Amino acid sequence: MNLVSIRMITADIRQITAFYEKITSKRFTFYTDDFAELATEHCVLAIGSTKTLQAFGESDMAQPASNRSVIIEFMVADTEREYQRLEEFLKDRIVQMPTTMPWGNRSFLFRDPDGNLVNFFTPVSPEALKKFKAGK
Repeated sequence: MNLVSIRMITADIRQITAFYEKITSKRFTFYTDDFAELATEHCVLAIGSTKTLQAFGESDMAQPASNRSVIIEFMVADTEREYQRLEEFLKDRIVQMPTTMPWGNRSFLFRDPDGNLVNFFTPVSPEALKKFKAGK
């Protein structure tokens, strides 16, 4: 089994896709006005508007901008460089400045326009480096 995609539901698909394009320097592929995907090497971040919920049979099965339990994580080559690149853009969205976590990742946390937590991290400890090298 492989995890291939995480899908977020939003009330403003253009705003949230523009945000993720800015922070990742990658472009979304829009399949419709209400559904887009950003492909990375190992996983896809899919974004659907609230209108896409109708295809599942219920329009209120997911609530946009209400998550408080998931962190969307991107492994980056250099956390400090990404922080410097995005610091002005993110301003009041930054939750945690670059910090080395006990499990060996250098991490910086911020919120997207819907309030979801986003983590840019770089493995720095020998254990973390080994873990992510093995996962390739």
